[in-house]
Parts: sequence; structure tokens; C-alpha cells
Amino acid sequence: MSDTVNLRQSIIEYVKNMLGGGMVDVELDLSHYNTAIDRALQRYRQRSSNSTEESYAFISLKNDVNEYTLPNEIMEVRQIFRRSIGSRSGGGDGGTLFEPFNLAYTNTYLLSSSNMGGLATYYAFASYQKLVGKMFGSEINFTFNNVTKKLTVMQRPRGEEEVLLWIYNFKPEINLLADTYSGLWIKDYSLATCKLMLGEAREKFATIASPQGGTQLNGTSLKNEAKADLEMLELDLINYKDGSDPISFIIG
Repeated sequence: MSDTVNLRQSIIEYVKNMLGGGMVDVELDLSHYNTAIDRALQRYRQRSSNSTEESYAFISLKNDVNEYTLPNEIMEVRQIFRRSIGSRSGGGDGGTLFEPFNLAYTNTYLLSSSNMGGLATYYAFASYQKLVGKMFGSEINFTFNNVTKKLTVMQRPRGEEEVLLWIYNFKPEINLLADTYSGLWIKDYSLATCKLMLGEAREKFATIASPQGGTQLNGTSLKNEAKADLEMLELDLINYKDGSDPISFIIG
């Protein structure tokens, strides 16, 4: 948490300096800077594939419990893996545990010590295991709502069991802010958003009266500059300048 606060503070100092803070008065509070950073993070996560990552997570299924609430960072659950194969009717593991290295050792040195079954036997058993899993409950059917983060398991769990989730999730904020490519994009987007907020405020009072005849504020020019910067930053995402993986092929 302290590292994230330090990174946010460095962005705030960057924005202040780019707006001329210290030389002129910048009428922004801490909440405005944090709002700009939050907006930049949300926009980056909407538009950039570099904001997500593929990972795995464990979850414990409870007896007769079908719905589970996952963390907000999880975007999609691709598949659920069990530790066992076979029937789900029993409690606990509910099937036969399978460890490929133990199987290879058993096949090579115990069961087929005279004629060495080799990879063909191993492939046959792996195919058999996959078929049995499809027929008798190794694969778990589920639905996932990426808004409510509700994971619904279709089969009713008959006992407590730990399963592995293959998921896609947002990268943590600290990783995005510290990254060489995404960090600079977020800084510049935060700066453009702060320019837009300053322009909105200064445009309400185009001129400040003074004994010398008044001072003209630059609200309109700040807004125009901010809109141009935002458009350029959006184009950078389209051109994958933030380190995202480009599309490999296009159909249609």
C-alpha cells in the first residue's frame, strides 16, 4: 500500500510541475489529482490489453454451496480444474487422484518392466483419463457474472474440495503505475484530465478585474489543449504504444 501511495504521489508531483506549480498558482486540490489518476486507470483498463493478465487462483468448494463471490479484480473465469477424476458422488476428492510422474514410473518400471510400454501407453492412459473426466464429473460446469463477480457451480458439491480457477484479472494498480509504458501513459492522461478540470474552472471567469484593467484567464485554451492531448493518448492505445500485444489477425 505504501508503494502505491508513493507512486501516486510521484504522479501528482509530475502533474503539478507540468502545470507550472511553484511558479504559478494551480487551483487543484488533492482530490482532483486522485480523480484524474483514477480516471486514467479506468480508461486504460477499458482500452488496453496490457492492463490484464492470465493467472490462476484456488477456491474451496463447500458442501451444498453453489454460489461464490470472487474478488473485483477478476474479469473472467475460463475453466475450473479439479484435483481428481471420476465420480463426484463421494465426499472430499470424490474420484481418483492422478499424478503423471508416478504413472510414468509405474508404467515403465513396474507394470511393463519387460517390454516397456513407453509414450504410447502413457498417451493412451491420458486419453482415457480425459474421456472418463468428461463422463463422470472431472470437468465442472459453471457460469460467471463479470459485473456481480458471482461464480455459480452447476453441479451441487457433495463435500469440501479445493479447485483451481484459470482466470483473467486486472493487473494490480502498483504494477500499472510502475510499468515503463503504462506508467507514462497514465501520467500524461492524468495531466490532460487536470488541464480539462482547470479549463472548466477558469472558463467560468474569463476575466478577473484589476486596477490595470483585468486579467485574461486561459480556460478555453487549456480545454482545447486537454482535448487534443486526450485524443492523442487514445490514438497511442490504438497503435499499441503502451506495450500491448497487437492483434495477430483480422477477420472481416
